[in-house]
Amino acid sequence: MSNCAIVGINWGDEGKGRMVDLITKDYDVVVRYQGGGNAGHTVVNEFGKFALHLLPSGIFRKGVVNVLGNGVALDCESLWTEITDVVSKGVAITPENLKISDRASLLLPWHRDLDSLEEARLADKKYGSTKQGIAPFYSDKYQKKTVMAGELLYPDKLWEHLAGILEWKNLTLEKVYGAKPYTMDDLRKWAADFGEKIKPFICDTGAFLRQAQAEGKNILFEAQLGSLRDLDYGIYPYTTSSNPIAAYAPVGSGLPTAKLDKVIGVVKAYSSCVGEGPFTCEWFGEKAEKLREAGGEYGAKTGRPRRVGPIDLVATRYGIQCQGATDIALTKLDVLSYMDEIPVCAKYTLDGRETDEFPFPAILPDAKPVETVMPGWKCDISGVRTWEDLPQAARDYVEYVEKAIGCRITYVSVGPERDSIIVR
Repeated sequence: MSNCAIVGINWGDEGKGRMVDLITKDYDVVVRYQGGGNAGHTVVNEFGKFALHLLPSGIFRKGVVNVLGNGVALDCESLWTEITDVVSKGVAITPENLKISDRASLLLPWHRDLDSLEEARLADKKYGSTKQGIAPFYSDKYQKKTVMAGELLYPDKLWEHLAGILEWKNLTLEKVYGAKPYTMDDLRKWAADFGEKIKPFICDTGAFLRQAQAEGKNILFEAQLGSLRDLDYGIYPYTTSSNPIAAYAPVGSGLPTAKLDKVIGVVKAYSSCVGEGPFTCEWFGEKAEKLREAGGEYGAKTGRPRRVGPIDLVATRYGIQCQGATDIALTKLDVLSYMDEIPVCAKYTLDGRETDEFPFPAILPDAKPVETVMPGWKCDISGVRTWEDLPQAARDYVEYVEKAIGCRITYVSVGPERDSIIVR
């Protein structure tokens, strides 16, 4: 039996989906343990190109069981839309290969409304939400004002529970934001349109995972976003509202007894960031646009242009510490091939002094990048499949980063396809 988590080391969008899609050949179960439909994992395989938001990235592997754990913000509408799209491309999704925790809380229709209303109220102080209802959802969950997916299986209990929550929630919608209230008819229509469709997938996934563990199955835990968006350890308040760190995987998956044998941290060969908040290594202007275009840096969920810059060694070391990473997958190395020299954010300056330490969130906006450069390789490496065949300058870059971050770079990705990978 082997338990492995695949997690993001930086701001998210590092390429976790392609790594899960690759690694699942060695695993029996893939579990998504936190987050909701507010970020996308891009996967390219024989079925096509997909931007998954809720479905675990192991859904394309025959024989792999995919689980949405209790820590997930379960958006029935987004999930059903995603299932429909993936099935239309020839991928089988059944209750045998997709299981939804009966303890996962449901993201309700008003959560998206509240997300947009609050971002509008914040105006130029907004957090950069994707407006998928995630912050209001987790706020309600910790106030014990959500319903669990399993309640869809017990309609009488569901409607009694929802009636009480509806009365409370309408007070906020009407009195705080001046918005239109919801009715029980609205909720019944939502449940009929989307809740009913996901009911066949809902089960006691905790029992399933305990059985899988007892049988010695290999379990892969898939995270959303990255260390710097973690609610507790990230660039608060410009974070997500859940915990993308590997330590949360046992709790959010429904298997709290799980021990992780391996944590694969995913890092881009440069930096990218969707959303607001301090981004010390950020580039602007033509330099940023060239990198953005070369890397196709647009959000998988929103289509927003991602903020970009060189790899940030300070932030990456911190992210590795948060995740307890044992291995690193360095993705999109091929994107840097157009550069004569490869810039690296090696340190920060703060209060007139250079530092290797990632600053406390309140003073992070005051930090400035200290850049150095490495020689470029100026040739197409997307077809390379062995370490020895990489240009020397590319190998030097990988080894420099590896030494600087203090964690073994085991995988080097040179393209989005499943086989565009070098294993060292």
